[in-house]
Amino acid sequence: MRGMYVSEIWSIVKTKHGNAVLLKPRHMNIAVPIFIGALETQSILIAKEGLRLSRPLTHDLFINMLSHVNLTIRKVEIIEIKDDTYHARLIITGGVYSNETPLILDSRPSDAFAIAIRKKCPIYLSASVIEQTGIHLDYFINELMHQEQSSSDENESNDRFKSLREQLEQAVAEEEYEQAAEIRDLIRKLDAND
Repeated sequence: MRGMYVSEIWSIVKTKHGNAVLLKPRHMNIAVPIFIGALETQSILIAKEGLRLSRPLTHDLFINMLSHVNLTIRKVEIIEIKDDTYHARLIITGGVYSNETPLILDSRPSDAFAIAIRKKCPIYLSASVIEQTGIHLDYFINELMHQEQSSSDENESNDRFKSLREQLEQAVAEEEYEQAAEIRDLIRKLDAND
């Protein structure tokens, strides 16, 4: 296995270790789990759902800035794991940067995913990352089925979280950031108690 493989975000899951993006290389029955922070997860989910907020998030601001200087994100690459940390980069063209000599920016994978979803640009995984961390899809399917069974017992708790998340989205949309921070902290506190 050599080179780079076009991949897609197969799922975003919440685990006991945090949120993980499951990146699946096309035509392979494996996924690479990459753990990300809560704020990055929120930004990715907002982009995946096509939600439009009244004010731009940081990832939107970055994309708008590139657009104003006539630069385009061509692709995202997850290139290696170094000291248990995934390394990604953005491949950018436009202006003095061509396909042959692009601008290459180092990035956290979570930020790269949030940007790639917004720009609908491809995400590539290196063969070495797939070989080191790829897990067969059956494992995730079994885990998701187990979570669904246990989640049916938690519907009341989920309704409370859903209500709080809706309040959080509304507070952010109305630019009530102090209230949003309080709601976020309450969600984290409740989440820690579960």
